[in-house]
Amino acid sequence: MSVERRIGQMSILVKDYDEALRFYITKLGFELIEDTQLTPEKRWVVIAPKNSGGKGCNLLLAKASNSLQENFIGNQTGGRGFLFLYTDDFKRDYDQLLKNQVKIVRPPSHEAYGKVLVFSD
Repeated sequence: MSVERRIGQMSILVKDYDEALRFYITKLGFELIEDTQLTPEKRWVVIAPKNSGGKGCNLLLAKASNSLQENFIGNQTGGRGFLFLYTDDFKRDYDQLLKNQVKIVRPPSHEAYGKVLVFSD
């Protein structure tokens, strides 16, 4: 018997659902997978890179619900890289980041494992 196991999604703390959606969809080209109202304050908002075909890991946008969680928005890993986005066209996507005025923290470089750049969300 074959068993499939994978990480389906990861949550990322955000200040505001709609602000986060605008950034990820408009600036990064992600797509909305689900947006379900759970309570007046809480939604189940799932996004993924456009054309990912259901492969990989989705992001669950989780609105911070208290001041402790708010402190970790944008710093969920203590300053380390958090998500690694793979692409079939580095130049196209880099140009799109620049066009959409996404903050580039570390410019493109060639590493042993491939081309890399770091941006801030």
